[in-house]
Order: sequence, then structure tokens, then C-alpha cells
Amino acid sequence: MQRCQRFAKEEDLVKYQCTIEEREEYEPHIARGMVIYAGIDYEQILREAEKEADIILWDGGNNDWAFFKPDLYFTVVDPHRVGHETKFYPGEVNVKLADYLVINKEDSAPAGNVEQLVKNLSKIAPKVPVIHADSKLTVKDVAAIKGKRVLCVDDGPTITHGYCSTGAAWFAAKSHGCTIVDPRPFVEGEIASAFEVYPHLDKVLPALGYGERQLADLEKTINGIDCDAVVIGTPIDLARILKITKPSVRVTYSFKESEGGKLTEMVQ
Repeated sequence: MQRCQRFAKEEDLVKYQCTIEEREEYEPHIARGMVIYAGIDYEQILREAEKEADIILWDGGNNDWAFFKPDLYFTVVDPHRVGHETKFYPGEVNVKLADYLVINKEDSAPAGNVEQLVKNLSKIAPKVPVIHADSKLTVKDVAAIKGKRVLCVDDGPTITHGYCSTGAAWFAAKSHGCTIVDPRPFVEGEIASAFEVYPHLDKVLPALGYGERQLADLEKTINGIDCDAVVIGTPIDLARILKITKPSVRVTYSFKESEGGKLTEMVQ
């Protein structure tokens, strides 16, 4: 079933029984009218994609480098996780293979992290140009959360095995004067197990959904937490697949170069 999947509309996410993590990868592209291929037979995926596209973008995430030789290779490096560029084998390979390195989220990174990251990159990829950028956060309905007690739900992989303790929801909530509710006393079932496996979790709830039971536990946990509103910082509209019984708002984010135009020039 997962040999070669094609996603062009939201119904395809249901057809292939996508987990929350898979939805986070595919749904934002579908919303922009793009076609996504995924699966495990990379040869078949490439040939099918070539039939309908002029340009193919391979996104290996943080776990793979490209399984075909690309004309342009760029790697995004996170200043919230300084050291990961050498600590993890695939990440270091991606840095060394890159034609360009992109550092995003600089506007929310701890002081000194960007400078240290640039130093680290210069040691392992000294000739690769670096593009600097921010990740601008947007909350559609600020009045719904401003100054209120909120639960923050953030991207599952980022704050579990990605080792970040916070995400977009947390940063947005802090910037609007919210009181952030500790989710730990309320976690249910498999969500509670995640907090045992990843003890660094304390400020946000990971959006985990690798099966029906985990989805049910996530929904029950969110609805059982004593708060005024839920701030959702995942790349998907979580309220469309879960029945959230309290007010919720989405946080979206966009890429903004510090020196505009370099990324466009790179691609052109």
C-alpha cells in the first residue's frame, strides 16, 4: 500500500490512512496546490513524479539524504538544536553534501546559538554558503488567547525525538501574554507514556497520532485539561481530525530571509 503513494487532495490522506506525522508532512503542500509522492519504492516514485512535473523537490526530512543525485542540494539547520549537525549521522551527511545551508528560526533562537551554529558549520562545511532567515509566527485570532490560560500543542516529532522542549504554539502563546498550562497532570494513556519516554517534555503537549488509540488518547487529554483555550502549533489543522471541545487557535509560520532574495536566486 505504501510502495508509491500520490497525494493531491485531502481525501488522499484518508485513503492512505495517514498518521498525524504524515499529515504534517503532506497537508501543507496539498493546501498550496502541490502534488506529493511518498512511499518506499524510490525508483517508482521518481519515475511517476517525472511524468507530471518539470521540477522535483526531494524532502528527506532529518532522516535521509536524497536517493537520487539532485541538481541543487540545500540543507536547513535549526538553531534551537545546535550540535545536532554533528551529533546525528544523517544530519552531518546532509550538511556536507549541501550546496547551500539555510538557518531558519533565528528570531526565536536563544542568544548566541546562531553564532555558535555558524562556527560549527564552518568546521565541517567551510565552503558552503549560509542563508539566514526567521520563521514568522501568525495567530489568526489573537483575542481568543491574549492573556488567557492556554494549552500548547506542538509538532510531535519535533518535541519528542527531535529533543525540542517547545514549538511554535509555545512561542506564540508567550508573545501574547498567555499563562501556559502544564499538561503533565492531565495526560492519558499512550500520551502519558510519551512523557515517561521523553522527560524533557513539560511545557507543551506533543501532537502524537500513530494509530486510532493514540489519537483517542490525544483527544481525551486535550479535552480534559483545565484551560481557557488551546493553541495549536502543528503544521496541520488538528481540529479537523480531533473533536476539541474548547476554543482553539492555529499558529502558522512563514519563512523570511534576513537578506531577501538569496533563496530565490539560489533556486533560479
